Amino acid sequence: MHVLRRSNDLRARTLVAVLALIAGCATLAPSAPAAAAPSFLDGRVTNGEGESAGGIAAALPDTRAELEPLLATARRSGASPQRYATLLHQYWLVRGADRAGIDLAKWDPALGLGPNRGNVDKVYINYLGLARERPELYWAGMAGIAGVSFAAGFYDLDDVASIMSVPGVGTLATAIGGVVNAVGPQQVLSALPADVRLLVTRGPGLTDADLRWYIQRLLIMQKHIFIDMVPMHEAYLDGGAEAIGEYARAGLMDDNMRRAWDSVAANTPARLTDALVRMASREQNQIVADQWDVTSAGRGVMGRVMSYVTTLAGKPAVPDTPAPGNYAPIDVRIEPGPVRVRAPLPAFNWADRAPRWKFIADELAPKYAAAIQRHPAETRALLATPFPELAARGRLMQRVPVVLADLTTGWWVGPA
Repeated sequence: MHVLRRSNDLRARTLVAVLALIAGCATLAPSAPAAAAPSFLDGRVTNGEGESAGGIAAALPDTRAELEPLLATARRSGASPQRYATLLHQYWLVRGADRAGIDLAKWDPALGLGPNRGNVDKVYINYLGLARERPELYWAGMAGIAGVSFAAGFYDLDDVASIMSVPGVGTLATAIGGVVNAVGPQQVLSALPADVRLLVTRGPGLTDADLRWYIQRLLIMQKHIFIDMVPMHEAYLDGGAEAIGEYARAGLMDDNMRRAWDSVAANTPARLTDALVRMASREQNQIVADQWDVTSAGRGVMGRVMSYVTTLAGKPAVPDTPAPGNYAPIDVRIEPGPVRVRAPLPAFNWADRAPRWKFIADELAPKYAAAIQRHPAETRALLATPFPELAARGRLMQRVPVVLADLTTGWWVGPA
């Protein structure tokens, strides 16, 4: 009996010891790590301004086949759209690039115009195609037609050195020759806007390195606009108001753009014009505003010189839109005399925010809205014109007679 009792006591003590050992091991064992957030949540944007190859996030795939299941999982997870905003943006960007026929992985502005020439064209071909498919997308139509001039400007930059050589400013010198003789060159130069003075005095010093830098800056801005605006358009085309709502809840658009898409949905002439102006404002006053500032201030004074030359030579292909020099010509008072000189040279530089937006709001946007509303057949025909033909029309060499007419007519010299 005593033996049995001792045996039971031994078993009990052994059981207690084992339980204590297990408890001790459990205490000493490291706690299991908290589950990490899925990689597609809280993603970091690494290329939001389009300065490098690829999409907006290096950690995310860049094919629709890979992104689609990730987005479906994110939506099912119950997470706020703000947590999968980067994934959502990347998905619609890839959809837009696929539609345009652009390989995001090979779209690298740092490589310059040569390797990117096909992408330059595809961006504007895509805008024109969106506007043909959905006529209510006024911004896409205006971006496509105005972009023809922009694309032609890329190709004309190879000729900028000759435009800005001493002989190249002969048109300017000839046109103001009478004033120079009557008043004196120093008085004329001192009275002209700073950008014109820089063109005349520093333009001849332009280098190939300056040009390559400037072209790269334009390529970056073009990609940045595509990255920002095209995903919204793809979401609208695929999912309408519901997809735009998700895009807004993700924090990928502000109140101005939400109102713009509401106006697109309303689909009345006045509301579509409202959407156009709001989208153009986002493009110019938010997306590329800082980038234009950097471009204007770059390469010493050459950023100003090159941006003024493209202002001088540019004329948007939107019907009835004037050349910048006809829209806002130079009008200065020269002492002694006093003498007043009015010249069809732009009194502003496209790189500067306020005058750039004023030109778009006063001329470009209203003229496109008027064209599509009052002359729909002609505007649709313009949108359907093959892009190479439109781009050829915009090349400077093709427009020399018009440019010369713009630069040599409308001069006025007389008493102040």
